[in-house]
Amino acid sequence: MALLHIEQSTGLDEEDALRQELENFRILVDVTNTVIAKRDLTELSCELSDEIHHFFNISYISLDLPDNTNQRLSRYTTYFKSSQKVQRTQESLSLDSPTLSRVFNEPQARLIYGCKFNRHDNNDDYIGAMLKTTLPTFCLLPLIFNEKVLGVLCLGSIDDSVFSSKNIHLLQHIAARISIAIDNALAYEEISRLKDNLLYENQYLTEEIKNFENFDEIIGQSEAMSSVLEQVAMVAESDCTVLILGETGTGKELIARAIHKMSQRSARTMIKVNCAAIPSGLLESDLFGHEKGAFTGATAQRIGRFEQANRSSLFLDEVGDIPLELQAKLLRVIQEREIERLGSNKIIPVDVRLIAATNCNLHQMVIDKQYRSDLYYRLNVFPIVIPPLRDRPEDIPPLVKFFTKKIARRMNRHIESVPTETINLLKKLPWPGNVRELENVIERAVILTKGTTLNLQPHELQYHLSPMDSHPQPVKVMAKLMKTKPVKLADDDETERQEIIQVLKETNGIVAGPRGAAEKLGLKRTTLLSRMQRLGISVKDIQDDS
Repeated sequence: MALLHIEQSTGLDEEDALRQELENFRILVDVTNTVIAKRDLTELSCELSDEIHHFFNISYISLDLPDNTNQRLSRYTTYFKSSQKVQRTQESLSLDSPTLSRVFNEPQARLIYGCKFNRHDNNDDYIGAMLKTTLPTFCLLPLIFNEKVLGVLCLGSIDDSVFSSKNIHLLQHIAARISIAIDNALAYEEISRLKDNLLYENQYLTEEIKNFENFDEIIGQSEAMSSVLEQVAMVAESDCTVLILGETGTGKELIARAIHKMSQRSARTMIKVNCAAIPSGLLESDLFGHEKGAFTGATAQRIGRFEQANRSSLFLDEVGDIPLELQAKLLRVIQEREIERLGSNKIIPVDVRLIAATNCNLHQMVIDKQYRSDLYYRLNVFPIVIPPLRDRPEDIPPLVKFFTKKIARRMNRHIESVPTETINLLKKLPWPGNVRELENVIERAVILTKGTTLNLQPHELQYHLSPMDSHPQPVKVMAKLMKTKPVKLADDDETERQEIIQVLKETNGIVAGPRGAAEKLGLKRTTLLSRMQRLGISVKDIQDDS
C-alpha cells in the first residue's frame, strides 16, 4: 500500500489558478449545501455520492462509520457502473481491520492500490469489500470533527488521475464539511433515540400507573387467600425468584405487584413483560434490547426490559410461553446476571429481582420436553399458588362490592347497594375466568343499572361466562336459580321458540362456536341471543324434560 503525501503545487498561471480556485469553491459550496442539512445517514450518503460522482466522475463512494458500540462498521455504499443501474447497498463489517486502524490512528489521506495487496490483506474484511469491485485504486479520507475521527470516506476509481494532488486537496475540504453533516446526523439520531425511549418509557409508566390504580388492593378474606398473603409477606423482603401459579384471571400480576411493593426495591418501578403477547421473534429483543442495525427494522438502539428493571423487579407473565430457543438465554441471564443486546458483544451487568407467573403446568411441560428443566428449577425457587375463585366463594361478596364501587366511580354512576340474591347467585357459579371474569360481569351490570341498586339480570350470566362445554356446571346451577316470566306469543313465534329450545337442548345449552346452536340455526350469536330474549327462553326451558 502506498501513502500519498499531499502537496499543493500547480503549474497553472495566475488567471487559471484563480479560475480553478473559484471552480473548487463552487464545488465545495454545492456539496456543502447538499449534505449539511441531511439528518438521515442513508439519505446523506445518497446525496453525497451523487455530488461526488457528478463533479469528479468517481464511480465508487462509501461512507464508512463505526456503530455506537465500536464493534462494527456500517458502510453506506454507492457504485456507479457504466450502462448499469446505480447500486446502493448498506452492510455491516467487522471493525477489526488493520487498514482502518491505520486511518483512525494516523488520520490523513491514503491511496490504496489493488496491485499491492498481499496475502495478509485477505483476512481484512474492509479490504475484501473493496476487492469485490475490481477497481484498481482507492482513496481513504478520514472524517474528522473536533479532533475525533467519525469515520472514513472511501472513494474508488478506475482512473488514477482523478486522485491527483489538487483533487485530493479539494476532497479533503469536502470531507471536512461531510464530517460536520455526519456529526449533526449522529446527534439528531441520538436525540431521536432518546426521545423515542422517553416516549416509550412514559407510555409504559402511564400504563403501569393505570394498572396500579386498577389493583390498588388485594380483596379477599378467605383462608386460602390469607395463606397466599402470608407467603407474600415472607418472600417479599428476600431477593429470591418467585414463581406465581394459578388459573387465568386469578390475580397473579396483583400478587407480583404486592411482592415488589413490600420489597427493598419498591422505590423503583416494577417492569412487566407479557411473554405470550409478544411475537416469539421479537421477544428476545424486548427482553435484552438491540443495537441499531441488529436486524431488519432495528432503526435505532433500544434498551431491553432487563436493563429497564436494573435494581428493580422484572415480572415475566405467561413465562410458560417463552420459546425453547430463548429459554437457554434467559437461564444464562438468571445465572450470570448479565445480558448482551442483540447486535452487540458488550456485556452489561444487571441487578434484577425476577418474579414469574404462568397458568401452565410447567412440571408437565418439562416431562413433555416442552420446557427446560434447568430453567424450571431456577424459576421455581419459591412457588406461590393462587386458588381459583370457585374454591374461595367467601371472597366473592367483598369483590363484588369493590368492583361495583370502583367501576361506578369510573363511570360517574351512583350505586349504593348490591341485592343479597345477586350475591348468592354469584357465589354458586364456577367462574372459569376467575376474578377477571367476575369484574367483567359487574362492569356489564353497572352499565345496565338505571337506579342506585346494582341490576344484574341472571340470564345475562348464561352468555357471559366461558364456553359451557368446558364448564357444564353453569347450566345446571342457573336452571335451578333462574325464573323467567311466561311470555304470551303468537303461533309462529311459539313455533320458532320451540325450534330454538330443541336445538339448544341438542347442543347442551351451547350458543356460540362450531358446535353451538347459532351455527346449527344459521344465525349469528348476537341474533340468536336477541331472539331468545324476545321469546323468553331461559336455561330452565332447555333443562325441562331432558
